[in-house]
This record gives sequence, C-alpha cells and structure tokens, in this order.
Amino acid sequence: MTGRPARFAAWAAGAAAVAAGGYAGLVSGALPLDVGLGRRVRPLGPQTLDIGVPRDLVFDVIAQPYLGRATRAMREKVQVLERGSDMVLAAHFTPLGGSRFTAVTVETVRFTRPERVDFRLVRGPVPHVVEAFVLTERAEGTRLVYEGELGTDLWRAGAWWGAKVAGRWEAAVAASLASVAAEAERRAAHR
Repeated sequence: MTGRPARFAAWAAGAAAVAAGGYAGLVSGALPLDVGLGRRVRPLGPQTLDIGVPRDLVFDVIAQPYLGRATRAMREKVQVLERGSDMVLAAHFTPLGGSRFTAVTVETVRFTRPERVDFRLVRGPVPHVVEAFVLTERAEGTRLVYEGELGTDLWRAGAWWGAKVAGRWEAAVAASLASVAAEAERRAAHR
C-alpha cells in the first residue's frame, strides 16, 4: 500500500488504538472523565438485606478490611491508601467479568459506628458516586440497606455510560452484601 490508502489505514489504526486505550482507561478508572458539563445523576439501590445477627457484628465485618487487618481475599479487593480515626482512603479492585480489565476505584470511606458506613468516589469510571450502608437494629437481627447515587457528565452520552456502569456497580455491591452477610453469620455461629 502506498499513497492515500496507506495513510488512511495508518490513520484508522491509530484512531482505533486511541479509542481502545480510551475505553480501557475509562473502564478501569485510570482515565477518569470529569468535565462538569451536562451532569446527570441516577440512583443506586436501594438494596436491602436482613441478617440475623447483631448490628455491631455486621458493622465490624464491613469495617474490618478498612480499619483492621484484612483477610487475604479482601487484600486482593481493597487496599487502604491512608487511614484516619474514622475515615480511610481506599482503592477497590473489581475484576470485570469476561475481560482482562480490572476496575479500580478510589473512595473515601467514613465510619459512624454502629449505624452507617459512607463512601464517596475520588477516582473511577464515572465522576460522581456517593453511597452508604445503613444498619438498623431489629429484633431478629440487622437490616442492612445500601443506597446512593451515580453521576456522569456529557448529557445523553453520559447517561448511557452511567447506565452501563450502574449495572455492574450494583452487581458488585450485591456480591459484597452477600459476603458481608455470610461472614457475619459465620462469626455469630462461632461466638
């Protein structure tokens, strides 16, 4: 190939590489897009889970990887970058099923013992996420409610991207809630 077809092929290959790199950066959180134009916010959750153990124990299970010593499995998912008395800055690693990508989000995590854990996104695949785990004591144990909001920029295109991210985000939270419930019930059985 020479001349115009060769230049076009080189340009198309370069554009494809830039698009693939941009997508990989956006999905993984390595290339966050926060332009502040056309912000659209959508709810996350609520997801509700009743766990037949005391609220303090559920809170301890949620806080363990952040405030205590994380298990080996949790160290693969959470890395505490900075720790304060009631708040941490943590990186969360979420493998994206069926691909070689891992989404990396960096969030502040604030603890209000024993009723609440709040998360605020610092860096990730979208510019805005705030969410909370709210724990309510009940006669039969603990009600754990997850709720939040996710925001994207760039109007309709951002809303489309937000819908894609929200689906995976909420699935990851559902898996996390299930593991919290299982671990809290396991610890309660050993007491």
